[in-house]
Amino acid sequence: MTDHATLQAHTLFHTGYFINGQWHTSYTTFDVENPATGEVLARVAKAGKTETDAAIAIAIAAAAFPAWHAKTAKERSEVLYRWYQPIMENQPYLAKLMSAEQGKPVKEAAGEVAYAASFIQWFAEQAKRVNGEIIPPAKAHSRIFATREPVGVVAAITPWNFPMAMLTRKLGPALAAGCTALAQQAGVPNGVLNGVAGDTHAISDAIMASSTVRKVTLTGSTDVGKTLMRNVADTMKKISMELGGNAPYIVFDEADITAAVAGAMANKFRNAGQVCVSVNRFFIQDGVYDRFVTQLAQEVEKLTVGNGA
Repeated sequence: MTDHATLQAHTLFHTGYFINGQWHTSYTTFDVENPATGEVLARVAKAGKTETDAAIAIAIAAAAFPAWHAKTAKERSEVLYRWYQPIMENQPYLAKLMSAEQGKPVKEAAGEVAYAASFIQWFAEQAKRVNGEIIPPAKAHSRIFATREPVGVVAAITPWNFPMAMLTRKLGPALAAGCTALAQQAGVPNGVLNGVAGDTHAISDAIMASSTVRKVTLTGSTDVGKTLMRNVADTMKKISMELGGNAPYIVFDEADITAAVAGAMANKFRNAGQVCVSVNRFFIQDGVYDRFVTQLAQEVEKLTVGNGA
């Protein structure tokens, strides 16, 4: 088990918000607690509207968006690869930190770090293939072609259950396409990537009100998704959302009950049960109901509840 002091002493441990390549502090903070122990892991700078507006302004400034947009596909790819490498080099530490902050078992946290890094690796390659297309013309002696241009500043709003993977899954394609990003460094130019956390309503309101932010990407609840969809209308932002899941688990009479129970355990309790596709109800056919329930109860009793580290 890694104590909090050891985690806090690492060079990757920061408690500020990140704007224009610098970590910033604030007078107001909020506590991040280890959910297994209730201990305060860190007091993090609490950003709000002012800080969010500053991050948006930096992301669109000449030193950020135009400069990043102007880089060649190969140059953007190389920057993303330089981000991928230190993630994997620091996988053990990042997994321990994630376990202390979020509560998942450290083994699963290590898996998430690798999963998160894989998005950066994938989009480092995809950055080279932001292809256009040739369109057959209606008139003779003419040519029509389309190129793809970055939409601009992208705001990523992410959940707590997969704090790293949900972020890189959004930032990877945005940066590969030439967009700059604001998120709720490894060679990424100052201002291209900015991060704020704190007053969620103030941050969200600032993002929604900004005509500079041209796309919002959310992983969150269906209710929040409905609210954001309404709020982006005034500024005509593009929006993409991954919302709450609905995951029934169905077992028929002819099923292998041992395999069905193993699948239920994995799909119900993975990531401490905090997954949008975690099983939320069971449908068990009469012929195997008693056997399934008995075996499932036996497996649940074997679970160890406590510190994920």
